Amino acid sequence: MFLHMDKDNNKVYLTKEGLQKIQKELDELRDKTRPRMVDRLSLARAQGDLTENNEYASAREELVFIDGRIEELEGVLQNICLIDENHSSCQCVGLGCRVTIITGENEQVYHIVGEWEADPVQRKVSHSSPLGQALIGKKIGEEVAFEAPVGKILYKILKIE
Repeated sequence: MFLHMDKDNNKVYLTKEGLQKIQKELDELRDKTRPRMVDRLSLARAQGDLTENNEYASAREELVFIDGRIEELEGVLQNICLIDENHSSCQCVGLGCRVTIITGENEQVYHIVGEWEADPVQRKVSHSSPLGQALIGKKIGEEVAFEAPVGKILYKILKIE
């Protein structure tokens, strides 16, 4: 599954797991965190002089940050494109695939995901990262040259799931 994506594409590519994670964070912010912050702001406002009230200023800044994050997550959810992770007969690397590669004797498995889910520690690689771009569209047995900070690395694709 090879996807052509141009720079003007506003789509946010997410796996089902990534979508659930974002929805959970949004629900937590809307239903718990924001109401607590509004209460904190009200209590600080009731303390009197707002010009020298550090608690009020702090609570207000946190509320602005929370509202910004809620707005950002809502924007993501409006532009999602769910990644199909059913790649049982996948012939080439695409979004949602798990790719087993080898360099030298070091074998690794990478999960190709959208930018919002990328996490190098968990070997979740964005399709738009240099490694992701190098792997997208490649087939089992192909060699991929990847320019890493340590220099050029050559990977061989062993398996696509």
